[in-house]
Amino acid sequence: MFAETTSEPAIQEQLRNITLGAQDVFPAADLAKKVASGRPLRIKLGFDPTKPDLHLGHAVVLGGLRRFQDAGHQIVVIIGDFTARIGDPTGKESARPPMSTEEIEQNARTYLDQLGIVVDISRAEIRHNSEWLAKLSLAETISLLGKATVAQMLSRENFARRYERGDAIGLHEFLYPLMQGYDSVQIGADVELGGTDQRFNLLVGRDLQAAFGQDPQVCVTYPILEGIDGKEKMSKSLDNYIGLTMPPAEMYGRTMSIPDALLASWFPLTTGLSAGDIAAILAGHPRDAKMRLAREIAARYHGAEAARSAEEQFVRQFQQRELPADIPEVRAPSPSNICALLVRIGLAKSTSYVRQLLSEGAIKRHDLAPDGQVGGARVLLDPKEDVEIPPAGFIIQVGKRRFAKVLPE
Repeated sequence: MFAETTSEPAIQEQLRNITLGAQDVFPAADLAKKVASGRPLRIKLGFDPTKPDLHLGHAVVLGGLRRFQDAGHQIVVIIGDFTARIGDPTGKESARPPMSTEEIEQNARTYLDQLGIVVDISRAEIRHNSEWLAKLSLAETISLLGKATVAQMLSRENFARRYERGDAIGLHEFLYPLMQGYDSVQIGADVELGGTDQRFNLLVGRDLQAAFGQDPQVCVTYPILEGIDGKEKMSKSLDNYIGLTMPPAEMYGRTMSIPDALLASWFPLTTGLSAGDIAAILAGHPRDAKMRLAREIAARYHGAEAARSAEEQFVRQFQQRELPADIPEVRAPSPSNICALLVRIGLAKSTSYVRQLLSEGAIKRHDLAPDGQVGGARVLLDPKEDVEIPPAGFIIQVGKRRFAKVLPE
């Protein structure tokens, strides 16, 4: 297939598609030369299994990886089981605590399962950087350290701030970007992908490859995805995220809550659609574009049928003002304080968060008749309220998309 893509128009088309959603490609001319060579390129993505779950923000780079894979290139996923012992200092204002081997191995298994939702793991080359890093002798490590300078490391923004404040910087932290860069040397990477916050590490990989006599990799970085609130980057702690393993209805509903202004950035970052398709969708009505986006995201992680079902449920629930048909049932003691109740049943992460929701009028109670029919609804406002749970229970609603049927224990 690569012999057919060496004409100039075909090369340009491939470059547009494989870099869709990327913020920077450097050097861009080198990527064009590598693609024009007609050979499958080796595309590196490394990750340290420091957390067990992934969300759409993490999947932005995975989407870029999938575009390269769909173009016929060989993706190489580096599991940083050795570098995780140090911890990536990127964006950190203090040294990261070490992780146990058991935590690293468990998180790595979860990561691989979730990576397989986006990319074809069966066609990926999976490597652990302990394969080569654990075997480095002291002499080899010193030689590796000799390929960088203290000034180069201190040019990294977070290191510079910590140094100016007089905060401790462990020598082992300087090793991290060198070891990550050495991964590129070991696998002969042609291209490395990462978030914009990984630019320093990716450039170190280029420098090391040149020092070892290799053709330096091209660095492709992707923007940090904004959360569904449109204000902060996507984060589980801010509850503005869409998890890769969330149910399709919740994925769909959360996507429909994003501001219209995010559509242009979310489409290339969260879907596999081509640039031409995205342009055509964005030319239409924002409501229709958002529904298409929600459907694409739900389908990408759960399949087309689940996405259609999620859309139908959303239309019934919000456009026709119906409650969802599959509200989960939970049990709690009666009476229960409203703040403690929502935390207990999993609709809020903390009592302080419940108080915030109450102040915003974001919590409703739907009463139920003995025969199960839904009666009236009222907005809950008082964080001190003790809620009596009748035998038939009631439905509690948080925001527009989260529901639970509460029954007495």
